[in-house]
Amino acid sequence: MSLTRREFNQLLAGGALRGLLPAGVANLDQAERVSKTVDESRRVDPQVLDYFSTMLTQHFTADKMLGPRDLLGPVLAQIEVLDGLRRHTRPGTAEPVLRLLAQYAEFAGWLHQDGGDTTAAMYWSDLGSQWAQAIGDYQMVAYMLVRKSNIALLVDDAVSVVDLAAAARKVPGPVSPVLHALAAQQEARGWALANDPDEFQQRIDLAANLLRDHPGDIDETAPVYLHRYDLETLEEQSASGYRACGKAEAAVTILEDKIKATPEHLQRDLGHQQAKLANTVLATATPDPERAAELGLRCVVTARTTGSARIAKELHTLDKTLTRRWPNLPGTAQLHEVLTA
Repeated sequence: MSLTRREFNQLLAGGALRGLLPAGVANLDQAERVSKTVDESRRVDPQVLDYFSTMLTQHFTADKMLGPRDLLGPVLAQIEVLDGLRRHTRPGTAEPVLRLLAQYAEFAGWLHQDGGDTTAAMYWSDLGSQWAQAIGDYQMVAYMLVRKSNIALLVDDAVSVVDLAAAARKVPGPVSPVLHALAAQQEARGWALANDPDEFQQRIDLAANLLRDHPGDIDETAPVYLHRYDLETLEEQSASGYRACGKAEAAVTILEDKIKATPEHLQRDLGHQQAKLANTVLATATPDPERAAELGLRCVVTARTTGSARIAKELHTLDKTLTRRWPNLPGTAQLHEVLTA
């Protein structure tokens, strides 16, 4: 894309670019640098990339509250702007733009995944991998393999979950131990899906040891998620694996603790945790269908407002289990009615 400075400033003044610029870019003085970059398309000012990098970090925070429904449009629009800048740079000078584009593509893939569109999720993950490979960013290449493994998890493809995550730990080049821990955790989830408790536990223990031995051992160019990945996150992510491996009581304890620690305004995350807990309490030796139905009902609105397919998948699993095992429970009928409305 190519805009003159005058056209850019007209769009900014008219509000058309509000969704594409960070909150701090609110006047023409601050927008001048972006406008100049668009005009002088042979180079990209580092501060312009800083603006978009700041937005991406903010998107990750907002995702925990809003989910894919409200974020996907702005993110795709920002990718279009960045790709326009990339196309008009001088050959051989696009590395900073490509690095940022790879991270935006990864996030777009995640939003599509959470929205339930695995085909689009894989498309953006492949594109992010391509951009990362073009600049030799092996850490991002490895991370995208983990992301593809995570997409395979959504469609219950245990073989791809394990193989893609294992491949991430074999990528050559400087790859953070934190990323290796994430890959090991993802492998564990695949083994749980394959109903192999021993392999699951081995990978979880490996991930935990790596995080203990290398806390925060990542550089500033690493994917945003890695900066937030720690032992507490690993514990939460392991809950579904423990449930699948027949250790539902341990999973209940983990999820209850995480729900207590999650602020209410992080509604997407909280809804997903509650939906997982609802199914987990039914998998224990002493299932509590009343509590499960109550938890499920709390999540219905969140599933719809955020567009999170992960929450919806948990709720539909819950509905099937309650309908099959406790068809006469009032909460069963209420949840089924709400979900099919």
